[in-house]
Amino acid sequence: MERFPALISFLLLFMATEIVTTSVERENKSSSAGLIWSTAKEEGDLVHKAGHADDSTAAADDVDGGFSSLEGMLQWAIGHSDPAKLKESAQDVQRLSPSELKQRQLEIKELMEKLKMPSDAQLMQIALDDLSNSSLSLEDRHHALQELLILVEPIDNANDMCKLGGLGVIIRELDHPDSDVRKFSAWILGKASQNNPYVQKQVLELGALATLMKLVNSSSADEATKAFYAVSALIRNNVAGQQLFFAEAGDKMLQDILSSTRMDVRLRRKAVFLVGDLAECQLENIDKAEMPFFSNQFFLKSVVDLTASSDLDLQEKALVAIKNLLQLRTTEAMVFKEFCRLDDALERMKKQLEDLMLDEDHREYVTDVESLRKEVELSFQAKLGNVRTVPT
Repeated sequence: MERFPALISFLLLFMATEIVTTSVERENKSSSAGLIWSTAKEEGDLVHKAGHADDSTAAADDVDGGFSSLEGMLQWAIGHSDPAKLKESAQDVQRLSPSELKQRQLEIKELMEKLKMPSDAQLMQIALDDLSNSSLSLEDRHHALQELLILVEPIDNANDMCKLGGLGVIIRELDHPDSDVRKFSAWILGKASQNNPYVQKQVLELGALATLMKLVNSSSADEATKAFYAVSALIRNNVAGQQLFFAEAGDKMLQDILSSTRMDVRLRRKAVFLVGDLAECQLENIDKAEMPFFSNQFFLKSVVDLTASSDLDLQEKALVAIKNLLQLRTTEAMVFKEFCRLDDALERMKKQLEDLMLDEDHREYVTDVESLRKEVELSFQAKLGNVRTVPT
């Protein structure tokens, strides 16, 4: 199926020209007369390949929307061509004089240069240049940011954007008056920073964390959620980032999100998930002093209270956070019991899950959550038992 007849014709002409040029060069070095194919086998190979091209290669190039190399383009053209037309193109080129052949070759190579696909780094540079243009329309600004959002996902591309000076450009966009521009900019920083210490360090040094934390308070739920995603990506598995987060009153920000039922549920899920992640990070770095907010009774209660939510996903994430918090040295079992009323919360949740078990559609998921609830209950009892066995 010839979906791109012009491109196929061009590529076939290129192949034919290259073949005939090679023949001319060999002829100039031989004693034989006349213009010939380099070998009969090469002509046969071309016809054979045209009928039996590698479907997987052709399909991959077609889906990808581009070609990784000239060879890939030629393979695609062979697979989408008519063998008779391929041979005819070669015969037409054979009729050209040596000077005409040379001129045709130069013209084709010039066109090939224009057809070259830009690299990801070049595409990022184009988008960054667009964003640096103060007269760029809002629509084009959104488009440039959306392009970068896709491009920065591979870790190598994220690192390249740093080297191109792109982080500074994106961070400036966090102050843009348009909410979508701020949302996409935060999203890009989050994607680039995810599990990437190199980018995390650069973004933190550029002072973006404080700005992102302010955007978490946005009236736009989408903007707030993407800003929180970026904050989480910056400080996850990054002790220096976590210290800066707490210095910027990150614990208060988390507590406000967890305690407010008016907050978007997506934001509350992300917040309690981050609490569990931070507690786990603390457990993995036992030589580091535990952050004071982990033992704050009001903060702990805001996490435990999430077990009463009507959102099962939120409840599950709260259980994971509680399980990790119970294992910390500085959290006190009696605070969980007397102030947070964790035992009552777990019993209440048990009854709720028993009712949900009656729904066959959700039974498997509910069973998993109940298993987690039991784990938390056992951890809680173990922590209480340790308190009771300590001699007075």
